[in-house]
Amino acid sequence: MNTKSLVNEHDERIERFVEYLEKLEREGNRAALAALRRSLGQPIGLAGEAHRHVLWSNPSIREEADFYLIAGLFALHPQHWRQNEEEKRSSNFGASFARLQAAVDSSSIEKRFVALLNSHEDDLAEQLRHGVSLLKSKDIPVDWVQLLRDLRGWRSESRFVQRRWARAFWGGAHPEDRSPLISTSKIN
Repeated sequence: MNTKSLVNEHDERIERFVEYLEKLEREGNRAALAALRRSLGQPIGLAGEAHRHVLWSNPSIREEADFYLIAGLFALHPQHWRQNEEEKRSSNFGASFARLQAAVDSSSIEKRFVALLNSHEDDLAEQLRHGVSLLKSKDIPVDWVQLLRDLRGWRSESRFVQRRWARAFWGGAHPEDRSPLISTSKIN
């Protein structure tokens, strides 16, 4: 099997998994969503109720933690970003945070986003949980398929995922149009 077909198979598995999560929400399966929420922050071995909703998708051992994380985060905020075919904007987590920044207009959002971008993989789940909670508070959707794809690349030395998120968050906005991360005062 060549690399391209492995990538396509992986992407199809991710899409089927997110479609399954959306089906749980559509059907109002509160028990399943509650089990997935409870799995957040738990070691995978202790997420017993969540296993049936994750393992059917057959994630590899390397992917397992990412699938459990997305399932729990989705259950926390089951609002998926939908794009029209003609819409070419980015729909990654950085784009969701850009919408949050526009809705809240607070420098604390930008600070939280920078902390997220700088997260080590060991801290990423907690940072994402806080980020998703913020997005939920303003009904801002998440592209769950893209987020699951991006988790796979988080450890890359090139930090391409973090750069893509940053581009979606800051791209197109002139730096003077945004509030500074650190307030400065003029020296007289």
